[in-house]
Amino acid sequence: MGSQAEVGYPFSAVVGHDRLRLALILCAVHPGIGGVLVRGEKGTAKSTVVRAFASLLPPVDDGDEPRAARMVELPVGATEDRVIGSLDLEKMLLGGEHAFRPGLLAAAHHGVLYVDEVNLLHDHLVDVLLDAAAMGRVHVERDGVSHSHPARFLLVGTMNPEEGELRPQLLDRFGLTVDVSASRDVDVRMEVIRRRLDYERDPAAFAARFADEDAEIARRIVQARAALDSIKLDDTELRRIAALCAAFDVDGMRADLVVARAATAHAAWRGADAVTADDVRVGAELALPHRRRRDPFDEPGLDQQQLDDAMNAAEDEARAAGDTPDPEDAPPEPDPSGPDGGGGEKPHSGSGNGVASYAPASRPRRLEVPGVGSGAPGRRSRAQAGHGRIISSTKDTRDGVHVLATITEAARRGPRRGRLAFAPSDLRGAVKEGREANLVIFVVDASGSMAARDRLAAVTGAVVALLRDAYQRRDKVAVITVRGHEATLVLPPTSSVDIAVRRLTNLRTGGKTPLAEGFLRARQVVLAERVRDPNRRALVVALTDGRATGSQDAVHRAKVAAGLLARMDVGSVVVDCERGMVRLGLAVDLARALGGEYLRLAELSADSVAGAVRAA
Repeated sequence: MGSQAEVGYPFSAVVGHDRLRLALILCAVHPGIGGVLVRGEKGTAKSTVVRAFASLLPPVDDGDEPRAARMVELPVGATEDRVIGSLDLEKMLLGGEHAFRPGLLAAAHHGVLYVDEVNLLHDHLVDVLLDAAAMGRVHVERDGVSHSHPARFLLVGTMNPEEGELRPQLLDRFGLTVDVSASRDVDVRMEVIRRRLDYERDPAAFAARFADEDAEIARRIVQARAALDSIKLDDTELRRIAALCAAFDVDGMRADLVVARAATAHAAWRGADAVTADDVRVGAELALPHRRRRDPFDEPGLDQQQLDDAMNAAEDEARAAGDTPDPEDAPPEPDPSGPDGGGGEKPHSGSGNGVASYAPASRPRRLEVPGVGSGAPGRRSRAQAGHGRIISSTKDTRDGVHVLATITEAARRGPRRGRLAFAPSDLRGAVKEGREANLVIFVVDASGSMAARDRLAAVTGAVVALLRDAYQRRDKVAVITVRGHEATLVLPPTSSVDIAVRRLTNLRTGGKTPLAEGFLRARQVVLAERVRDPNRRALVVALTDGRATGSQDAVHRAKVAAGLLARMDVGSVVVDCERGMVRLGLAVDLARALGGEYLRLAELSADSVAGAVRAA
């Protein structure tokens, strides 16, 4: 009997996920599509499908004898040296020779580079992937070594959207995207359980049941890849593709190219000799959802009605341009049902959540916690050298030894008796630059004065803009509203801030502004989070006009509470939402009591101040 470590789960045995399997197959047929991003909740077999798919790829001819295509996994916590390569320490220690040892990108050449939880990948590794994907090569210049090698691979990433989104630059590098979810059909769920238990009981016997089906898929991939260059993409379908991408207002031309490649691959996969409208539809449904999503709070997927309208409009435009043949002369349309035609699971459709219109059009200022922290990797505040890119070496080794720099220093004196000899003066430390994620707590004034002045929509827009910024920087976010006589924690600290947007649309307003209670509530949140994660620093962002604070005693209490919060060594920003000729100026006093930064609402979206802001 085999073991799970020896026998993988068969690709054909996967129940459902037809759209995901089709996307992977199309990328295997046409590697130029650019890979697949798989989004879905945990426990939906994302990784299982990807690992099963890798075994079906055609053999690779590297100039020697053919070999099986590799699937290389890139851990989210990998070092940059492990990804792009580094000096060969063995050769350097034994003979003082500067030699290069390739990394994971070299191993993935002509194969699959798989990144599980790709949305949690550190920024410096994202930059490496972007460079490799753009050039198809890896260039390394470090420690006196210059090296370059090809790195063309099929990039497959899986992620749980609840844990944060991808940087837009990396998101656009994925050719296709698929949203997966667990079926709610009882019969389907039963079959999933039955097959999984059968596999765990005897992996070898289970794999043998589906060996012929897997072999047939592998054969068809080879056949479709060979036929790819002969597939006809006429002006009718080319115009349809261009019109679709224009209708969905995608950036750049990459979407047009990906849709064209995916449509051509789909035609080759189903054994046709020309691209039809259904092939274009499949390509659009897989290539456009993540490119039309301009904002992390936009609903994913394509609106099917909008896609139908765009397809029809493209048809009319092609006919008017004289590109469309007479319908009686057109080949019959393929049946879109089933995995060959791209049936099965449909992308989630949606047209937004009604909140994005509040958000300022330009990027908010980056607000930072002062000083240098040591929290979890992120994109906001400066962090110590526990993570990040190595930018140089130093003689100061208090933060650890930079091994390569130390060896390089010893190698400069040359080996003695065939071996390197180290002296204390050779020791070098690493100088790294990095950023950390923070806890961003929004204290939002929902008092009657702001609602009366129709300011709540503008304040909501500012909060959404800042939430979007926090979402992209991997911060944890909490939202506290203050109104009447209480402060309410409407969103406990979380990394899934899309919930906050939905709750902001239903904010209750009215009454006075108990800012003291808001700052005390923020203080409680900071204390609780420090127990869970002592290294995650906090940034408090208060948005208020100060108009309904109440009596002088209430103002005094607010300043005292602000002082208590300031003594906890948190960063703070007070956003002044006050307007009009006569200003009370309470926001300035609160910023002073907090020991933090003071901004006016308009500054959050001013392009002229898009640089980093340091809290005073």
